[in-house]
Amino acid sequence: VVAGNLTYMFDDSFNVGVGISGLPSSRSMEGNSPFWLKVDSRTIADDFFRGSFTSGLFAFGNLGEDWRYQAMWGNNLSQLGVDAGQLGDSLDTFSGALVWTPLGQFNNGFGDFEQSPDLALRLGAHYTHSTEDRQSQPGSEDPENSLIRLSDGTPLFQPNAFATDGRINEARYQMVALDAGIKHRGLALEGEYYFRWLDEFEIEGSVPEDELFDHGFQLQASAMLVPKEWQVYASGSKVYGEYGNPMDLALGVNWFPYRSRQFRVNAEALYLDRSPVGNLSVPYIVGGDGVVFHANAELRF
Repeated sequence: VVAGNLTYMFDDSFNVGVGISGLPSSRSMEGNSPFWLKVDSRTIADDFFRGSFTSGLFAFGNLGEDWRYQAMWGNNLSQLGVDAGQLGDSLDTFSGALVWTPLGQFNNGFGDFEQSPDLALRLGAHYTHSTEDRQSQPGSEDPENSLIRLSDGTPLFQPNAFATDGRINEARYQMVALDAGIKHRGLALEGEYYFRWLDEFEIEGSVPEDELFDHGFQLQASAMLVPKEWQVYASGSKVYGEYGNPMDLALGVNWFPYRSRQFRVNAEALYLDRSPVGNLSVPYIVGGDGVVFHANAELRF
């Protein structure tokens, strides 16, 4: 991905930028990559509900010691894999996040690699609104695509998506994500719940739906067995959808040979039950059903 932006830092409470950036639609889109438990992949629920990267205007900052915010006005939910000629000329996508850390410092990455000496807590809320149309969608196999899909993996704007002769050409997407996390001395428990509404359809032909509601969650637990060297984790997520209830479970281990997050080796066993998402950059495919074993080395530079 070739992308960039320009940011002007006014002060700790207000900073603005223009260019390509991530919509803060869920916790993993707040700019904390690659400090995740998994290597460059999310749980299937997070991937199913979230927005992605787009062009637009954004702002972020701290509100006192315990609050921070992010907001972005953009072109669409995902510009990756979309040609410039496919995009409209209006900023009709908005995404915002508000995070409260009432006990003070909470490292933004997943897990407690930093070994928080005191109990750390975060509560976050995210809201995203976008008017999406068939023309501005990324290709189904483009890396990092975040197509709007039904819970069985079918792209919303695909012809005959509902087994009729019709298709949806435009829809309103709204999503709320609420997250919480707690960390202490290498232990972490972090979860998120998602609610998504699709409505205001512009239809061609016959479609049996005038609105869709899906919800779901993810939960991730981790422990540093050896401080700053060995970490184990377990994660799971589930989507409760109108066209199926897919889920995933994972067990993994991270080894940090230089006791730094700059380089790590990861191994994971992943169980999929009818994955509704997938692309070329993650270890799961749309419809994936069964067990996946994979190992990775990650270098940040």
